[in-house]
Amino acid sequence: MTLIKPTLEDVFSALDPLKTDFRNFLYLVFRHLGLETPTKIQYEIAEYLQHGPDRLIVEGARGFGKSWITAAFVLWVLYCDCNKKILVVSASKERAAGFTTFVLRLIREMPILAHLIPQADQRQSSLGFDVNGAAPDQSPSVRAVGITGNMTGGRADLIVPDDIENPKNSATEVQRQKLNESSKEFEAILKPGGRIAYLGTPQCEMSLYNELQKLGYAVRIWPARYPDDDRLAFYGDRLSPMLRAEVEKDRSLAGKPTEPTRFPELELIKRAARYGRSGFDLQFMLDTRLSDLHRYPLRLSDLLVMHCNNELGVEKLVWGPVPEKAWNGVPCVGFSGDMLYQPMATQGDWLPYTGALLTIDPSGRGRDEIGYNVTKVLNGFIYLLEAGGLLGGATDENLKALVKTGKAYNVKAVRVEANFGDGMFTKLISPHFEREYPVTIEEVQNFGQQKELRIIDTLEPVLTQHRLVVDVGCIRRDFESTQARDDDTAHTYSLFYQLTRLTRERGSLIHDDRLDALAMACAYWMEHLQRDVNKQMQKRQEELLFKDAQEFVRAAGRKLHKPTWVTVRK
Repeated sequence: MTLIKPTLEDVFSALDPLKTDFRNFLYLVFRHLGLETPTKIQYEIAEYLQHGPDRLIVEGARGFGKSWITAAFVLWVLYCDCNKKILVVSASKERAAGFTTFVLRLIREMPILAHLIPQADQRQSSLGFDVNGAAPDQSPSVRAVGITGNMTGGRADLIVPDDIENPKNSATEVQRQKLNESSKEFEAILKPGGRIAYLGTPQCEMSLYNELQKLGYAVRIWPARYPDDDRLAFYGDRLSPMLRAEVEKDRSLAGKPTEPTRFPELELIKRAARYGRSGFDLQFMLDTRLSDLHRYPLRLSDLLVMHCNNELGVEKLVWGPVPEKAWNGVPCVGFSGDMLYQPMATQGDWLPYTGALLTIDPSGRGRDEIGYNVTKVLNGFIYLLEAGGLLGGATDENLKALVKTGKAYNVKAVRVEANFGDGMFTKLISPHFEREYPVTIEEVQNFGQQKELRIIDTLEPVLTQHRLVVDVGCIRRDFESTQARDDDTAHTYSLFYQLTRLTRERGSLIHDDRLDALAMACAYWMEHLQRDVNKQMQKRQEELLFKDAQEFVRAAGRKLHKPTWVTVRK
């Protein structure tokens, strides 16, 4: 047997505590940045990055410092071997450039990394740089790209997708498919024997990280609270071994913060208030379960989606979720499989609507919106032509915008929730309507019943009977209005996101203004929904026949009496 003698460099490398244990290196990086000593969870994440499998996912609650740890890990890999090639992928090109700039700055500032500072003839851009000592190569030592950018043209020993999933690129089924396809490119870039280490927080219940697990990726989860028995079963062996051991040893820990020094109880309560129950479960507890279908009773597939007219509606629409009637190219923010469908058939003529309403759910100057919508009614069908929200409270600009909307759609009445400010909003907006577009304004108060239950009890019968018709342009505008906002919770303002994420649990939504306004509108039209569409069509046909017969008799010089309609109650 041939004995392999270690080189002097191998011996010194084995004796270097910074190379043998990434946690030691992480400690120095944190100290250099003026941060506190890494927490036990951050140390466990570091250990998993160093010793975990070749295909792994680190799922940590928001704010657990995953990106800081990622930057330190990239530096550590280069510290151990300056010839390694690393590709860091972020959700956007700008974030990727920021990551590279941060890593390069640490190389220039930390004394232990001085030997890696790029030389004058090496690459040093914000999207890619070389380290001193690296052999010439087409690929830079560290390259950063956005997930939608051009990743071809280079190879990597380590690929670190850092928070590539965000609310804006995972809101719809189409966006999720694009994200999934882009991530498949990693395997073509990776060198033989290389590693892929995802770091992130799920942004939706159909998270990319769930799909990756089906492809053999190992996942490790660090939630913000110790799990109860139900979540212990859900996490299984994916839960942090340290957290599992602690909660199994002491069951009283269940529900308490896992990072009490950085995220104490009061801070988690604030985060839960900001993100809502379902958002907190998703982004802080890493719980992507959809539970049973009854948890989310309102579904997009129950809607009738079509190009609507401002003045005319169809006498009768036939609902049917057939594949050929599914809308393509329209933003669909529902869960996987919950599609938007066109009517399977239309019957009768296009007739003038029999009612038109502008509904307003007021708000203050905080993060809530003034939710509003325009609905019209015909033959027991409610047509949703416009829906949106205005930030900033009851400013003159917002009040004028609401009046302009009512005038544009020729509404006959305005309905305002009076709970806010004890009717103050109505007093503020009334003069604007009187000057620009006189209309009847009605106030409604909602007291007693829990809001979530009231909305579901109002909307669920309307949707399950397929009486809500939505203009396809309304869906597009609702989606685009949230995409334009630079906020990690912007998608939660969408009406159709709110509709599909509402549960019977109190506080299930972070924002519900647009959805509450829609429930108010549907409650207003409830009497019209009781009309039998077929009877209405039959009555109109008989009236048309009578009119034709009357014209015929008049031409003959005689008079025909119109029949009296009598409603017989069963």
